[in-house]
Amino acid sequence: MRAVLVAALVAAVVHAAGWFVFAKNELPADVTGEISYLSYSPYAPGSDPKDREPVPVEQLKRDLGVIANVSRGVRTYSVIDGVDEVPALAAKMGLNVIVGAWIGDTEERDRHEMETVVALAKKNRNVRSVLVGNEVLLRGERTVDEMMAMIREVKKQVRVPVSTGEIWYQWLQYPELAKAVDYIAVHILPYWEGVAAEDAVSYTIAKIEELRKAFPGKRIVVAEFGWPSQGYNNLAAVPSATSQAKILRDFLVEAQRRGIEYNIVEAFDQVWKTNEGSVGAYWGMFDAHRNAKFSLTGPVADKNTLWKAIVAIVLGTGLTLLGLRTRQPNYGHAMMFALAGHGMAAGVALALAYPFENYLNIGIALTWAVGFVMVLLITVMTLGKVHELAEVLFGAKPRRLIGDTPALPLPASPPKVSIHVPAYREQPAMVIETLNSLAALDYPNFEAIIIVNNTPEAFYSAPVAARCRELGDRFKFLNITCSGFKAGALNVALQHTAADAEVIAVIDADYVVQPGWLKDLVPHFADPTVGLIQAPQDHRDGADSPLKRVMNAEYAGFFDIGMVQRNEDDAIIQHGTMCIVRRDALERLGGWSTETIVEDTELGLRLYEAGYQALYTNVRYGHGLLPDTFSAFKTQRFRWAYGAMQIIRKHWQHVTPTSRTLTPRQKFHFIAGWSLWLADALGALASMMNLLWVPMVLFVGVIIPTVAFTVPIMTAFAVNVLHCGLLYAKRVRMPLKEVPGAALAAMSLQLTVARAVFAGLVRDRLPFLRTDKGGNAKRGRENPAKWETVFGALLLASALVLELTNEDRITEMSLFAVTLAIQSLPFLAASAMMLIERFQKSQVCGAVQPAAVFGLESAADSMEPSR
Repeated sequence: MRAVLVAALVAAVVHAAGWFVFAKNELPADVTGEISYLSYSPYAPGSDPKDREPVPVEQLKRDLGVIANVSRGVRTYSVIDGVDEVPALAAKMGLNVIVGAWIGDTEERDRHEMETVVALAKKNRNVRSVLVGNEVLLRGERTVDEMMAMIREVKKQVRVPVSTGEIWYQWLQYPELAKAVDYIAVHILPYWEGVAAEDAVSYTIAKIEELRKAFPGKRIVVAEFGWPSQGYNNLAAVPSATSQAKILRDFLVEAQRRGIEYNIVEAFDQVWKTNEGSVGAYWGMFDAHRNAKFSLTGPVADKNTLWKAIVAIVLGTGLTLLGLRTRQPNYGHAMMFALAGHGMAAGVALALAYPFENYLNIGIALTWAVGFVMVLLITVMTLGKVHELAEVLFGAKPRRLIGDTPALPLPASPPKVSIHVPAYREQPAMVIETLNSLAALDYPNFEAIIIVNNTPEAFYSAPVAARCRELGDRFKFLNITCSGFKAGALNVALQHTAADAEVIAVIDADYVVQPGWLKDLVPHFADPTVGLIQAPQDHRDGADSPLKRVMNAEYAGFFDIGMVQRNEDDAIIQHGTMCIVRRDALERLGGWSTETIVEDTELGLRLYEAGYQALYTNVRYGHGLLPDTFSAFKTQRFRWAYGAMQIIRKHWQHVTPTSRTLTPRQKFHFIAGWSLWLADALGALASMMNLLWVPMVLFVGVIIPTVAFTVPIMTAFAVNVLHCGLLYAKRVRMPLKEVPGAALAAMSLQLTVARAVFAGLVRDRLPFLRTDKGGNAKRGRENPAKWETVFGALLLASALVLELTNEDRITEMSLFAVTLAIQSLPFLAASAMMLIERFQKSQVCGAVQPAAVFGLESAADSMEPSR
């Protein structure tokens, strides 16, 4: 426990230091005196100019009262929706007004706006100037000649200066416009031009000087200057609350020093401004609820950093203590897990902060909720991988592993073992090879029961029956028809088991066992608490083809890494071959369950729930055959994943905190194991959701998934890569060059597992899916990776399109593109597996086979064995 506490403390300190180092604290110039003008659009949260609802006078009074505390004047942009009340109300608060007429919608509205601003300028002495239109030329809604005509018309009717608001380069592009106005009302917004925050003020001053040279003697007023506090970057321009505060304060001080006339955009955040991308709502010096974002004097810091840091550190410490509470890690193990826990906690805190730092509508809120749940699940699953990685790399050597412990002698009267070999439509030569290996066992007291189930064809059964007769009385042959698939056949075998048999061993019909299998393992049943002894699966055809090499490498990782670690906590998974079970325990539990298609794994869990322990060896006592095809490989994994969902539905109550049937460590491993199936389903679901989101980003302009939602996916991928590479190098007895193949095979199954998981969540009964081995697979025309290829291509193409269209180099878009590219890998891995299979067929069949590479088959390929 000491190592856990020390690691938790050190990681928390490192975590806190990270927040401190990366916290954005600024010390801009102090602003003395009042701001000249602030842009004012009175639409509060929940309202929108498009609604054409009059703004209540009381709201106008409250808003102008807030503005009057920091500014001498306001700039308006229109005179409809009650905004024409602003000059009179502002006068009572000592505020000057630059009144604006909105130009560009319709000629009728243009006329109304112009007539109203003229009337307001005549009626209110605090109206200091009139702006006819706002960026009309930039939007291309009126020609320069039309604008000059309207400006001249208003000038004739008022005694205050008249101009129009335009971007600085529009004034340079239309010098004739400068002659028509009383002063140049220029908009200089460095963010929209991709200028870095540290250069924003100097850039603005440079543009003012450029205009002064172009129009000597002309009065120049900066009618809009500002910086957003939130949103995506635009090239080098990165929005943030602290950058906004520093830029505005530095500009205000510089403008006062240089005598620059200005207006700051804007007073309040405008939630309705969705037409200006991610930053449109965040230009205010006050938020939408009329709270000041920063002070005009003193240091500036992000208000949310402190609480985010506290949440992240507390959560990271909690994850560390919770994840290691039942362990006894050394310092290396504890420190690695603690640092990972704090790192993931920081991501969770950033994701949690999103709704507190952004204005949400229903769609964005729903998207955030789904994304946040996924971040939590990814965090738990990633930490499970980190835990296993740390335990293997830094933890103690395995202590419970049979083979690493002293061998037990065979008792003088060894218990009788009944070996059960279920077979369904298996190639007879393969089954006979299995029988021959059983006959060669170096064990004095056993019987073998071969159960050919639901296989009426003599082609499959007759040679096997004949070989059993040749091998003598110890070999019993059963040719049966029963329900319950493999579990049903094994239950029938129990009925024919010798009365004096104390131990039941099960192997698949394709397994060739080593002579010492029973001699080495059965003695461990001398401990009456041992209910199960499991040996790993391995394969004798793993080097037969490129496809089988990668499949074999993938299997090996589970048996040499995951099972070894689970065994340390007495939490192994029983699988249906090379397993040995105490007979009275099996019968006490009612035999093999026919309610699930993974009767072996389900039995192992029931044995634990009944209080038995299990033992594991990673010694290869048997070698079977790999699936014949990639399609068969997928079928097998579908069965396992679907069966896991069945087990969850039937046994979830045993892993609840209040249950006493399993130990805390057993609960941890079974939950972690189930979560890996769910992780593939979650990964596929996240990929589909992101794929659907791409056109929304490209064509609708909705939000891009934030860093807090994309970085966890990339982190999980990086952890998976490290987990695979480092643990294979540490534990799996195979050349390192085989590791990429293992990773390829594992990734290729994501969509298959996802389909099984979702099927298991809604359906409780699916038929047993047989895995074709030993040449049983039929060659089909269908591409087994068709849908994976489609989804992988769409994800990769979407990533490329996003990156190529990211002209503003938005960081979030680039990260989203990288995320999509990463998410395409499991789907494309399935395509690669299919291509490997097709390539090896072409190598075997020579000139005939190129057709098969493209999904065709020859007449010879379609022939089945004679029956």
